[in-house]
Amino acid sequence: MPITRLEQLLEAVKARPRKRLAAAYGQDPHTIEAVADAVGRGIVDATLVGDEAVIRQVCADLGIDPGTFAIVHEPAEARAAVRAVALVRDGTAQLLMKGLVSTDKYMRAILDKDAGLMDPGAILSHVTVIEYPRHPKLLVCGDVAVIPCPDLKEKAAITKYVIGVAQALGIARPKIALIAASEQVLPKVQATLDAAILAKMGDRGQIKGADLDGPMALDVAVDPEAAAIKGISGPVAGDADGLVFPNIDAGNVFYKTSSKLAGCEMAAMVAGARVPCILSSRGDSVLTKLYSIALAALTAK
Repeated sequence: MPITRLEQLLEAVKARPRKRLAAAYGQDPHTIEAVADAVGRGIVDATLVGDEAVIRQVCADLGIDPGTFAIVHEPAEARAAVRAVALVRDGTAQLLMKGLVSTDKYMRAILDKDAGLMDPGAILSHVTVIEYPRHPKLLVCGDVAVIPCPDLKEKAAITKYVIGVAQALGIARPKIALIAASEQVLPKVQATLDAAILAKMGDRGQIKGADLDGPMALDVAVDPEAAAIKGISGPVAGDADGLVFPNIDAGNVFYKTSSKLAGCEMAAMVAGARVPCILSSRGDSVLTKLYSIALAALTAK
């Protein structure tokens, strides 16, 4: 059965071999609490890379045994990210997590040509799984945080990552909506042209494993009544499992509106590197970080 609520991730991942997570500058309370919870639930083993004295003090403040983790002492923020990436490169860890390190330093360590986690030609993209209080299933979305204005090649990669995460959630053939401001193909609106091309690539088997349709306005993608009123039919209309946004502006506004105004819970990761890389905000809740760890562990090879 497909996973329809994020809490189901926590059980589903236990059926997979346990991975080791390396947390880059993992010394803030939210990261330590979430990682400790994940270790306690049998989801991962963990290594925290950061200032050991700070880590031990935070553990004491939270009532967490620091022996729960392996600790690699590295008090410098950027260097901690580099050392966490090195643990993945040498096979010690199979998952990477952003702790208190800033996003630019975290991404720089991942993208480093000589010591990072990118294979030649790979495209890095952010994938988010969103749970809505009144929607019957999860929505898998991309890209809301990494690629500012994706070209067609990058949109194809984003689409494939969204499909892969949806399949990991147990959806055998995901329904993916290629989002634009209109469901009409408009020559002057590039997002509608790209969406139409991607949909045809799906029809021709260039993008496999999913039903793709677009361009689709958001209401047509998720609301059966709106799709019926507008006369849009097909397997995706009104029942999308995944949303591919035309640019980071559309995706990020959707993501933050869902979080701040719609009371949604999230799990998020970066795909395209050699291993799943957890990229939650430093201000995200402990629960969001826990769900993101579970999502990364579920999708790890």
